[in-house]
Amino acid sequence: MQGEPQAFERVNASASPHLIFVCDHAARALPAGYGTLGLRESLFDTHIASDIGAADVTRVLAAAFDAPALLGVYSRLLIDLNRGFDDPTLVMKLSDGAIIPGNAKVDAAEIDNRIVRYYRPYHDAIEAEIERAKSLDITPTLISVHSFTPEWRGRRRPWQIGVLWSRSDGRLALPLLEALNREPDLIVGDNQPYTGELENDCMSQHAVARGLPHVLLEIRQDLIADRTGAVFWAERLVPILRNALAQLDSRARARTP
Repeated sequence: MQGEPQAFERVNASASPHLIFVCDHAARALPAGYGTLGLRESLFDTHIASDIGAADVTRVLAAAFDAPALLGVYSRLLIDLNRGFDDPTLVMKLSDGAIIPGNAKVDAAEIDNRIVRYYRPYHDAIEAEIERAKSLDITPTLISVHSFTPEWRGRRRPWQIGVLWSRSDGRLALPLLEALNREPDLIVGDNQPYTGELENDCMSQHAVARGLPHVLLEIRQDLIADRTGAVFWAERLVPILRNALAQLDSRARARTP
């Protein structure tokens, strides 16, 4: 729609794309015309609308590594950027027990409209960043940042951080898990609390399919719910990530998908 903000935020646009950060669920906003999708405004302060704290962590990491980052600017309630375009949960009709009235009766035409206006531009921007790296003879590493709820269905989640990855490529995930597990106060999830094998998710589309080193970081939301916590955990991750990245063999980063 004319005058509407673009569907993604670009951070450090001129930075070298050796490392590319992405944050699919960075924001809670909805475009003008969608109102609140029929939900109570207070629900947009919860995890059903965005990954709480993930955007702040992403920006701090991008600054620390002098790396570009791409962040979604609209709520996952509008369209989920971490799903394949043909995934039935691309536009959620029910989230954490809450019916989403504005999504309940969406038809194929409206889903296509959201794909064109809000989904494709974000994923095209990621592809463009990868192509920029290739034009500079760089094989980029992709890191996706998310957050997860402290509890799920009444059960406490013990992990402070989870590392999600495709078992087909552990070049970054394995040294990162090893480094995190050396931290005595951390409980680290290996493909917990979610799997890194979700077909056609963001990392599948842009990293696995291209044979690029990658990892998806999940941080527990109570740890990064405010700016202070997000900065603390991002800064704590910087030397750990730097150590894991150093173990990537630069001569063998590229691989055939």
